[in-house]
Amino acid sequence: MDRMIYLSMAAAKATMHRQEVVSHNLANASTNGFRAELAAFRAVPVRGDGASTRVYALESTVGYSNAPGVVQTTGRPLDVAVKGNSWLAVQALDGTEAYTRAGALEVNAEGLLTDVQGRPVVGDGGPLTLPANATVEVAADGTVSAKVGRERPQPVGRLKLVTPEAPLQRGTDGLFRAAEGDLAGDPAARLQSGALEGSNVNAIESMVAMIAAARQFEQQMKALQTAEQKEQSATKLLTQQ
Repeated sequence: MDRMIYLSMAAAKATMHRQEVVSHNLANASTNGFRAELAAFRAVPVRGDGASTRVYALESTVGYSNAPGVVQTTGRPLDVAVKGNSWLAVQALDGTEAYTRAGALEVNAEGLLTDVQGRPVVGDGGPLTLPANATVEVAADGTVSAKVGRERPQPVGRLKLVTPEAPLQRGTDGLFRAAEGDLAGDPAARLQSGALEGSNVNAIESMVAMIAAARQFEQQMKALQTAEQKEQSATKLLTQQ
């Protein structure tokens, strides 16, 4: 009886984790540059006194989907969509270098080029500062040029674009980082100016997965109730004897 209880409990816990991952993906279906989280089952033996004869399946987040999102043309000069497997470098709130695919850039009151969250965008020589009242253009190789009045456009720096060889790790702040530290800029990386990459989450698939997880959880709860009823019946029979 205890085996049925522990199996149902472990399955319900794994289903709850899956529901969290799916709901998080669905909530970011319209977030530019978002990468859907992936989940998979892993076998975990039960530790305790005696031999470890039982192994249960637990679900854990294994990474993210690297499929490209849909690129939409916006015509805004500060919108950039990174091509291929390259990423845009930004400075996180803790001062570390991190990477993102969200290319909606802005210029703050100090003339600093930032992402939509206000984090400085990293160039080859550090954060990029633009002249006041300048018209900004971003070339395909990431070169940022500023034009003030009727002057000719002048390059002010180049966005740092990286192409990781190994999958990045998602942080709690939603940014990605490399396990080995800061990555070197990739001169061959390219981007599309005046466009944004959308989320790679399929909203319909996520909704179906959420409904399926809810139904699985209900079945596991019914299994726990069945185990409880059998336990009560067995106790009643033993009491009558």
